[in-house]
Amino acid sequence: MTAAAAPAARPSGRRELWLRVASGLVLGAGVLAALVYGGWPFAGIWLAAGIIGFGEWMVMSRTEPREVLIALGAATLGALLLCQRGGAPTPACIAVLVLGAAACATVARTPGGRFRAFAGVLGAAAIAAVPVALRDDPAIGLVGPAWMFAVVWSTDIAAYFAGRKIGGPKLMPRVSPNKTWSGALGGLVGAVAAGTLVPVVADLAGMPLPSAASLPVVAGVSALASVLSQAGDLIESGLKRHYGVKDSGKIIPGHGGVMDRLDGFFAVAVLAALYLALRGGGLIA
Repeated sequence: MTAAAAPAARPSGRRELWLRVASGLVLGAGVLAALVYGGWPFAGIWLAAGIIGFGEWMVMSRTEPREVLIALGAATLGALLLCQRGGAPTPACIAVLVLGAAACATVARTPGGRFRAFAGVLGAAAIAAVPVALRDDPAIGLVGPAWMFAVVWSTDIAAYFAGRKIGGPKLMPRVSPNKTWSGALGGLVGAVAAGTLVPVVADLAGMPLPSAASLPVVAGVSALASVLSQAGDLIESGLKRHYGVKDSGKIIPGHGGVMDRLDGFFAVAVLAALYLALRGGGLIA
């Protein structure tokens, strides 16, 4: 009976893989179409992602009162995006975000819950606002978000196939038992290649590029972004283990929740936010 049961797991695994691929392709096509179009369609996708991700975090971390917190978080992210796209000064946008996060922290019932609510709103804001800020910047346009997508997606894909084909020592078996050092290095190589290709293609297409986007700089930043993306993935795996859940949600077939899909993207969004802050302060071009 044991020998006969083993092959039955394979079709299930293949179906899971194809489900992941199909849903990933549909999501990717939608995001890329919105990226090209820009404006509120693109902003709306990331606002929804931020709200859903914040809701998943409140549910997964058992932070109460979750319904009130999710409503407050959604209102904060919506107000932030209205300020951002309405041309409000950066300090005003930051004030809206901090006040909204503070309101969530005040409503939460425990000291730990207050920290989780405050940090959750800030994290959701990185998802909701940073890709939109890059896309709306005339000196960056769609090249900035396209670079983020290329780095994160190529990291995931290359790490998956390199890990499966090469195998070897585990990266952090207590946190994520399937991840290997070979997969991490494969993801790094894939991210550098894909990230560097974005400005090359953009330049050939006549798109605007930041003056600091030389190929060596882009390659180095792509490598850093890949490391951060994989770190974000590991951190989310650790959080799921801590709270005893397999996935952050079930909204994306084959992938789980928005947090599961955007854990690496969140880390790269923080890096992009740092770039925008330095650029806004005149420290980089």
